[in-house]
Amino acid sequence: MRSGPRGGHFREQDVASHPLAETGNSFIRIEHVSKSFVGVNALTDVSFAIARGQAVNLVGENGSGKSTLIKILAGAETPDEGAITVDAEVHASLDPRQSVARGIQVIFQDFSLFPNLSVAENIAFSLELAEGRTLVRRRHMRATAERVLERIGVTIDLDIRVEKLSVADKQLVAIARALASEARLIIMDEPTTALTEREVRSLIAIIRRLKADGIAVLFVSHKLTEGLEVCEKVVVLRNGHLVADAPASEFDAGSLAYHMTGRRLAETAKPPLAKSSPAIMSVRGLSRAGVLREICFDLAHGEVLGIAGLLGSGRTELAKALFGLIEVDAGKLLVDGKRVPFGSVHTMIEAGIGYVPEDRLTEGLFLPQSISRNVTIGTIDSHAGRGGVLDRSGLRAQVSNWLARLNIATSDSEAAVQSLSGGNQQRVVLARWLAKRPKVLILNGPTVGVDVGSKTDIHAIIAELAASGLGIIVISDDIPEVLASCNRILVMKAGQIAEEIPGASIKETELARRLMS
Repeated sequence: MRSGPRGGHFREQDVASHPLAETGNSFIRIEHVSKSFVGVNALTDVSFAIARGQAVNLVGENGSGKSTLIKILAGAETPDEGAITVDAEVHASLDPRQSVARGIQVIFQDFSLFPNLSVAENIAFSLELAEGRTLVRRRHMRATAERVLERIGVTIDLDIRVEKLSVADKQLVAIARALASEARLIIMDEPTTALTEREVRSLIAIIRRLKADGIAVLFVSHKLTEGLEVCEKVVVLRNGHLVADAPASEFDAGSLAYHMTGRRLAETAKPPLAKSSPAIMSVRGLSRAGVLREICFDLAHGEVLGIAGLLGSGRTELAKALFGLIEVDAGKLLVDGKRVPFGSVHTMIEAGIGYVPEDRLTEGLFLPQSISRNVTIGTIDSHAGRGGVLDRSGLRAQVSNWLARLNIATSDSEAAVQSLSGGNQQRVVLARWLAKRPKVLILNGPTVGVDVGSKTDIHAIIAELAASGLGIIVISDDIPEVLASCNRILVMKAGQIAEEIPGASIKETELARRLMS
């Protein structure tokens, strides 16, 4: 026996003992579903139910089987065993047409919208296609779009091209498109990853509206508190097995993380910062017209400095300016007391500044290349001997060292880096920069898209690096992350620093209020 999340006691199997309890009101039941790929079990005997108008929080670490389950419901994968029951009709599998016809709609992270079409065209396109229309009925498409947007209480210009919309508005268009196709279950895959706190609040309000309208939601997110807030039930997968299926009221973030990982995740202690720590980086008067205005701050040796702000606050532009990715109009930068000119990535690297971008897939990694090449690409010149001949044993030793130090889970360092989980990919990017021994490391969204176990591990790595004397800047809109890892927080608004807050002196709700005010 062990303590339950709310003070009671239960066995882990008890949490998963009633997966089909709502059969009388179930819209969908997944029954004993198993799926394997080349001998690897992605799902093993998974069963649970989704009721009409119910929000279910599907959680699990990367590789737990969540994506495979979503693809089975969407008809993109066929289970090896088991069945899917929709409205009492049993199916050994679904194809994509059957899935849509039965009201199952998936909103993937990229939203799968047509960027060159208007809002109205995107919302009504699938419905027009399903009805076999050969001629465009623009008036009818507009009426359809108006109807479904009104249903969720949203106003968006129907004629604007989708490529010009914000991420939050694109998501609303994707939800409206699902409703236009008579969705009865909407699967949201990481719906809040690129949203601000205010936009997350709006999305949660819309999910509640969908539930009140009888539409079920399968909410898949690494942000545990959001799922617990909006969902009635939690389903946890670990290594392809169902380990928990219970009311959300029986969980908190800590117990949920335990079920996902099978281990208790200790809070990472921030490294103590000596009051006399000298500045390793000083920024004065950094400005770029319309983007950044008179940015001034110091970063101490061994300090983790958080920069928090909503989308559009200038936080990412600041990171890019400090790494020479965008030009600036004015400003002064010192690293270890030496003046460093802005505007050149090469100059910044030579000065000892490293940058881990928010989008590691397109900006941080060479996805088809091996893990070892991604780790060593920044230091390969130092392993070249006479005539440019590489010291391959030295390179292998470097790779092995960083794989071990950052606990990068792989049995083959020559495998493509795209084969790794999101958390391990992020560690590869870190390894590349750490191999160059930087003085300052800028981390833009260091745990975006990684699971709770990897997030805890990355926070521990940040603390260890700071304790070794590295100056670290963490740029994030993940408020718990900023509070957990940073000694000091700079709040950015409209391209300037609005205030400075000691990391230990503010609560999560108060920081969220200050960001949005």
